[in-house]
Amino acid sequence: MKFTAEQIAGILEGEVVGNPNAEVSKLSKIEEGVEGSLTFLANPKYINYIYETKATITIVNKTFEPENDISTTLIKVEDAYKSFSKLLEFYNQIKYNKTGIEIPCVLSESAKHGENFYLGAFSYVGENVVIGDNVKIYPNSFIGDNVVIGDNTMIFSGAKIYSESVIGNNCTIHSGAVIGADGFGFAPDENGEYSKVPQIGNVIIEDNVDIGSCTTIDRATLGSTIIRRGVKLDNQIQIAHNVEIGKNTVIASQTGVAGSTKIGENCMIGGQVGIVGHITIGNRVRIQAQSGISRSLKDDEVVQGSPALAYSDFNKSYVHFKNLPKIVSEITELKKKNN
Repeated sequence: MKFTAEQIAGILEGEVVGNPNAEVSKLSKIEEGVEGSLTFLANPKYINYIYETKATITIVNKTFEPENDISTTLIKVEDAYKSFSKLLEFYNQIKYNKTGIEIPCVLSESAKHGENFYLGAFSYVGENVVIGDNVKIYPNSFIGDNVVIGDNTMIFSGAKIYSESVIGNNCTIHSGAVIGADGFGFAPDENGEYSKVPQIGNVIIEDNVDIGSCTTIDRATLGSTIIRRGVKLDNQIQIAHNVEIGKNTVIASQTGVAGSTKIGENCMIGGQVGIVGHITIGNRVRIQAQSGISRSLKDDEVVQGSPALAYSDFNKSYVHFKNLPKIVSEITELKKKNN
């Protein structure tokens, strides 16, 4: 699909400087621009590329004035980065605007779906499932019995959503994610053998949540595992049973959260963080990558390390830690002199 500079300027409320009929059909980085592509310039570090780029159209800030000749058509906007992001969103809406039910697939007779529904081939939708408007379920996906999915949600290929799960509006669930598998619940007996504790709760995912590829969110033993509105989860994250994550919290890849832990709102958790079960993490907490969290954290704490320390204490301690061999050597020499 091709768009002219004039059409793009209309979407972005921008001003065309150059050829309004210039056409593009793809996107590119400014340093990799080719004929027929659209790019943007927001970071001053890349300003030299605008004089070299082969991109047909470039989105720039209104304040930009070229100092040398350029061949690319400009679209001037208030904020080039935000405008390009808006254009990417528009592009995705077109790219993923599939509708219809592909064959073969299984859509149970008792399942209900709204308008503009897409169900990809080899997918399964179980009994009594309720699906909203503009939902896209890509091939090889599994939707268990009694699942509820809100409007404008996208579920990519190979995702698995177990029975009783509730998914909100405007959510994105990427390939390989598993929502609602059994929590890790086993009870030892007197012989040291483990018996499974039935996991009969569910998972509730509120609106505007993004869940990365191969991330797993376990169903509760009783009650619900809850992912609040606006949460963003990276790839390969483990969320255990009965965990609750507060709204607008973001968690990076390979983090694991053990059972029944409560995480507050607007937290930022780095990659490869391990969080023990049955603790509470306050609002606006920052946890640096590869930290181990073994205690509850209060609002606004910033921690690092394993076990985690206050971020500033960790940095001060690390200065001494890396000098530890030298310090030990000096102490040994002092002991020898004193003897």
